Amino acid sequence: MNSPKIPNTIPITPELIASHGLKPDEYARILELIGREPSFTELGIFSAMWNEHCSYKSSKKWLKTLPTTGPRVLQGPGENAGVVDIGDGQTVVFKMESHNHPSYIEPYQGAATGVGGILRDVFTMGARPVAAMNALRFGDPEHPRTRHLVHGVVEGVGGYGNSFGVPTVGGEVEFDKSYNGNCLVNAFAAGLADADKIFLSEAKGVGLPVVYLGAKTGRDGVGGATMASAEFDETIEEKRPTVQVGDPFTEKCLLEACLELMASGAVIAIQDMGAAGLTCSAVEMGAKGNLGIDLDLDKVPCREERMSAYEMMLSESQERMLMVLRPEQEAEAQAIFVKWGLDFAVVGETTDTLRFIVKHQGDVVADLPIKELGDEAPEYDRPWVATDAPAVLDASDVAEPDDYAQAVLTLVGNANGASRRWVYEQYDTLVQGNTIVTPGGDAGIIRVNDSSGEPTTKGLAFTVDVTPRYCKADPFEGGKQAVAECWRNLCAVGAEPLAATDNLNFGNPEKPEIMGQLVGAIKGIGAACQALAFPIVSGNVSLYNETFGEAILPTPAIGGVGLLPDVSIRAHAAFVNDGDTILLVGAHGSHLGQSAYLRDCLGREEGAPPPVDLTVERRHGEFVRQLIRAEMINACHDLSDGGLAVALAEMAMSSGKGARVEVSQPAHAALFGEDQARYIMTCTADKVTTIENQARKSGVPLTKLGMVAGGDLTVGAVISISIANLRQAHDNWFPAYMNDSLAG
Repeated sequence: MNSPKIPNTIPITPELIASHGLKPDEYARILELIGREPSFTELGIFSAMWNEHCSYKSSKKWLKTLPTTGPRVLQGPGENAGVVDIGDGQTVVFKMESHNHPSYIEPYQGAATGVGGILRDVFTMGARPVAAMNALRFGDPEHPRTRHLVHGVVEGVGGYGNSFGVPTVGGEVEFDKSYNGNCLVNAFAAGLADADKIFLSEAKGVGLPVVYLGAKTGRDGVGGATMASAEFDETIEEKRPTVQVGDPFTEKCLLEACLELMASGAVIAIQDMGAAGLTCSAVEMGAKGNLGIDLDLDKVPCREERMSAYEMMLSESQERMLMVLRPEQEAEAQAIFVKWGLDFAVVGETTDTLRFIVKHQGDVVADLPIKELGDEAPEYDRPWVATDAPAVLDASDVAEPDDYAQAVLTLVGNANGASRRWVYEQYDTLVQGNTIVTPGGDAGIIRVNDSSGEPTTKGLAFTVDVTPRYCKADPFEGGKQAVAECWRNLCAVGAEPLAATDNLNFGNPEKPEIMGQLVGAIKGIGAACQALAFPIVSGNVSLYNETFGEAILPTPAIGGVGLLPDVSIRAHAAFVNDGDTILLVGAHGSHLGQSAYLRDCLGREEGAPPPVDLTVERRHGEFVRQLIRAEMINACHDLSDGGLAVALAEMAMSSGKGARVEVSQPAHAALFGEDQARYIMTCTADKVTTIENQARKSGVPLTKLGMVAGGDLTVGAVISISIANLRQAHDNWFPAYMNDSLAG
């Protein structure tokens, strides 16, 4: 049924349509759906719901191919966050989302509200947030804007997370010139909830109150989702008003009020007001429940005067929720929110019309079919071309360093290899009192409290990983490797990998070569998740990460969660005892293509990335995890960027203990090759034979490299570096770089 004609106060011109990110064929589809010209407010609603950020119209086809189920998965993609069973009636609820464009425009608020948004996604499900991570990528350190972005983003992440009171337990920070005009801020959050107390966004029941909760609506963030679905150009500064402004203290009150209200039994459905604000939350709740929604904007709490219907519907003001409530508990619910100093307003009701009707000042300003707005938004099968597989680079075609020791110092002391301590020391990593392992290792770990708040023996491990240069060279292998490294980092601490969330950051999908990167990476991610029994339960796609037509490196970040049955039985990425034997699990280093050594020491970026054999990856990870659980080994570290040399250096720096090892030839491939499915382990001498026998039975290559000893890292006759010199190179780059920015 076509809706009645709604008068337009603003002419709908081709220019206006284009400014809303709608293509001519999409606008033609709108005309077909509603049988008339849309009002200005309706145009805004369609632009919000059909943009890339909200509808996933370019990626839906491929996201459907990912494995999303498993014996522990209680809720996969499609809700605010994924839900995974961790036993004893408890679940971990988690997701990762991007706030890339806002963070480039206004770094502090962009990053802060990214953290706020992902925390709301978690507690909207009924979970109390217990851990956060972030994956940050910036441009060339020498680019004039990079220091400013690093400073603002890190301050924003810390400012919001620290004030809210959630520990940041892990993350990544990397630099590459491809991010000069488009930094990446991917925020992760996890929470705990009882398995029988999970809240969903699907509205149920007709004639029930739709309730607005939290902070007041302002003009900040209007059009934010549409801005996030477009490339940057010279008009970037004009987009500053589309960036939201966060208030972590209000969000903390909102958390407590929501959890208290949920415990009362009054909540039927709840949805965070994130991208596209009131529009997206109302439409998604109604469309999922096969219901209509009527809204009266005159009842929406506003903090600014004379806000138009368009502004109210598209505002992305933070710290807001929308809820369908049991009417008999309305007074009880309102009392809870008043107690916490938050707004509570009945702004609409559910209907059986399948229409989304919005009224303002007595007029109907929008009357639209809700299913077509929500879960039936456009879906494209965009043209794509596969990335040509690069030739494998033979180790003989890569020069050895003139000075091996200097090469190691370069790898641990440059922008991408240096310590991230400057970053994570600005985050509260210990708040809530359950953090067992802080950032800097393979995975952050927290202790799990039971539903009454008492500590248990269980722990959860968290990590986020991706190697974008691998993904650019070969998106399929790069996608596989991102999952495999995430899985490996969880195994390296002794955790059982449970499930993952993805954050797929790419350029313009309308370019076949960029779409080919996305398709290849998703195929690789899917293959790895299937082989490793590591399903994707939530995620986010961020496209159009381009400035003046220059795309970022394809960056499909993978956030993983693992379970430790006994948090006291785990491995550390640090040497423990002098005299311990150092063991290599996996092949000897051979693969130098796309390696950190090739890039940072020789200035070359070429060749194929290291291939990932998923069967081998799973076998080696399970072998390592079994040894940790049996308390056979006392230290473990996975091998990734920089290969064996960097892994040994990191274990030495973490412990203050040196090592004496021998490696195979050619030495540069053995030391700097980035072959996959590999770990360094240490054990006391009396356990070596038992471990060797177990490795033989399991079909796992195992090599004795040497022992923990002295105060230097010594490798045969080619390397001898003191731990003091390693630490000086590793620890100094970031503070020196940022101090230069402060001095400037």
